[in-house]
Amino acid sequence: MRIGLILSLCFLSANLVAQTKVTGNVVEYFGKEKIVTTAEGNVLHQFSDGYFLPADKKNGTLFNGQDPVAWQYAVGKFINPNKQKGDWQPIKQDSVGVFSQKEMKSAFLFTEYNSPKEQIALLETTGGTRTYINGMPHEGDHYDFGYTLIPFKLRKGTNEFVYTKGRFGKVKSKIVIPSKSILFTKRDLTLPDVISGEKDEKWASIRVINATEKDLKNLVITAKLSSGETATYATDNIMPLFVRKVKFKVPAAKADYTGELKMKLTLSDKNGKVIDETEIPIQQRSATVHHERTFLSKVDNSVQYYSVAPALGSGPKALVLSVHGASVEARNQARAYKQKDWATIVAATNRRPFGFNWEDWGRIDALEVLAEAKKVFNTIPSQTYLTGHSMGGHGTWFLGTTYPGKFAAIAPCASYPDIATYGFDKGDEMNDQFKAFESIKRSANSGHVKSIVKNLKQSGVYILHGDADSTVPISQVREMRQILSTFHPNFCYYEYPGGEHWYGDHSVDWFPIFEFFKRQSIPANKEVKEIDFYTATPAVSSTDYWIKLQQQIRPFDFSNINAKIDKQQINIKTDNVSILELDLPSLELKDEITININDQALKTTADKKVILALKDGKWAFINEINTAEKYADRQGGFKFAFNNNIVFVYATGGSAPEREWYQNRARFDAETFYYRGNGSIDVIPDSEFSLEKYKDQNVIIYGNASNNKAWNLLLKNSPIQINNQQVKVGDKILKGDDLAAYFVLPRKDSKIAMVGVVAGTSEAGMKATWANNYISGITGFPDVMIFKADLLLKGLPEMKVTGFFDNDWSTKTLEFLN
Repeated sequence: MRIGLILSLCFLSANLVAQTKVTGNVVEYFGKEKIVTTAEGNVLHQFSDGYFLPADKKNGTLFNGQDPVAWQYAVGKFINPNKQKGDWQPIKQDSVGVFSQKEMKSAFLFTEYNSPKEQIALLETTGGTRTYINGMPHEGDHYDFGYTLIPFKLRKGTNEFVYTKGRFGKVKSKIVIPSKSILFTKRDLTLPDVISGEKDEKWASIRVINATEKDLKNLVITAKLSSGETATYATDNIMPLFVRKVKFKVPAAKADYTGELKMKLTLSDKNGKVIDETEIPIQQRSATVHHERTFLSKVDNSVQYYSVAPALGSGPKALVLSVHGASVEARNQARAYKQKDWATIVAATNRRPFGFNWEDWGRIDALEVLAEAKKVFNTIPSQTYLTGHSMGGHGTWFLGTTYPGKFAAIAPCASYPDIATYGFDKGDEMNDQFKAFESIKRSANSGHVKSIVKNLKQSGVYILHGDADSTVPISQVREMRQILSTFHPNFCYYEYPGGEHWYGDHSVDWFPIFEFFKRQSIPANKEVKEIDFYTATPAVSSTDYWIKLQQQIRPFDFSNINAKIDKQQINIKTDNVSILELDLPSLELKDEITININDQALKTTADKKVILALKDGKWAFINEINTAEKYADRQGGFKFAFNNNIVFVYATGGSAPEREWYQNRARFDAETFYYRGNGSIDVIPDSEFSLEKYKDQNVIIYGNASNNKAWNLLLKNSPIQINNQQVKVGDKILKGDDLAAYFVLPRKDSKIAMVGVVAGTSEAGMKATWANNYISGITGFPDVMIFKADLLLKGLPEMKVTGFFDNDWSTKTLEFLN
């Protein structure tokens, strides 16, 4: 009866303020301008004709790794179509210089250039997801931003370029000779606003092109504002033939400066010699109006920004986190909201306008912005809320269910709960091809909102959706309304009459949502008498108020902890739980209490936190977590190796092809993390790595025990050992020159850091690792994947070993296939 009453009141309030329908597309409304001018040098050649190869149109959300061109390069079977066409068909650019024919919606594109001499150039591409330059993989421009500049060495004679399909089915490509060997590019700046009256320097970042074959070290960037202030910063090192987005400091400006503010940037070496200079405009704004702020991410020490619609007036206020839709910039998301007198609204970036669907590194970005905004604005902790539109509506469902206790209420707008079923309405049918690889499918479980939706029990929920939405079917939220009605006492649901996907700013800035928010607050732990907590992995979500899951029995399978307080007793039922922690002091119980866990009674005092561990079917108290085992702060799968101040370490041993290839493999991942996640990663040779210098940082090893010097420092006792002839997994040996592996293990010298491995046996094996889907939203990667190069052609049937290490990081629970 209570649910029905709340729903009726919500319908009434919404109708009172409903506005006239406004048509429009959120992508067009919030889109970002594309870079169209080449200012970094002179165009040597623009490609106007080539060949295309039709490709498989399948595109699932889990790992498959298929790429027939990559396979051909890996096993030495690629043939230039100019020499033997095979299935390649000729194609020419259109009237505006773009390869855009309908065939390009799902096709590889081949072009070539015959160079009269060897020289370093830039390949500027738009449209393709990945580019192979003379057989070496590089990140492309999947979203057609116009950011991609790839320094490479032109060979004398024939140079081959292959582009994989992008989002929009069109590719434009040209070779540019850079005006300098080291220079700034103003494409894709990350800048804060200069806030009037604030005296601290702000973080910013700009890309520097290293069109040389040497590492750039000890660089210094000086920023000078047109108002006269200067800040100097010793910035990041840059690997050879790479474009890195490097940090610098923006000085505070004079509060009374009224002119158009500009900033001159100077790049110098350690001796003060000027390498390059540029000038850029920068906004100066009051902290009382919409503005942008920056911070350093703990993922990779890169500069990220968030946008703010500050609360009107002074004093502590509520905080609303808003998460944007696909293609939407955070600065535009924030400006869709009018300022409120009771709440500050902050918009996170997801690291990019498309980003990671608010999962993976998008999830981390949202949490980092939330923590940063709480600190900067000194908000009221119990009055924290979450909302978002479209992909951000999914982000609202995902973040709200994943982090119970962080938000008093959530409001998904134009939303869908699960990425895997968006647009399909077919449950898990789309993943049937992965059922034979249960661990791979399981590793994507953390994105299944409907499986953890009961975590919302303590949070208010307001659902807003246009009833004429042709982008996200209304069936998506009608199903969620039905699910919530079975258990949730505090939710509202409203369908906007005639509303398309975007019908004006009130698609997000909806008065009843904020009125609903005002009535909600996060309860104190002592007020939460019942918890029904679900999670797929404590690596993503471990805590629900006073309960923390520290370890699972089956990694990435759903865990449930149902707990109820009854006077001096806590009654707990668990599923897939091996270690849990209870914050008893926060409950303010008294004296001795009884914990009944799975019908086993244990007594303790209420004045201390307790840790319960399951061993041999019996629960017992333990004094501390064994951090050498899996626990909440350090778990698999493989993608979590990229979460903690990562450094990429490439092999310098072995043959010349091995050295070249592993360096490029690390470069490729750094390019991809930059493009998809606005990242900036230290990439170093193994000769420069030391345990102390990179203490407590996650490390990605590119290479094997035969060629990477860091292997012995980090992986000497690893249960998986790889050289150029074989892969040894525990006591089993897989032989072959075409085996590839991804796996993750803890750093033995750290309680928190991890080591990820990208390695292969011999040339075909190392090239088999070209499939880097792991830098992508919601793809499933368990702890270990070992596969043959033929996976690039045939897909998952070529997987040899997969699965999760046991809780002691042993190999006994891994799956050995065919």
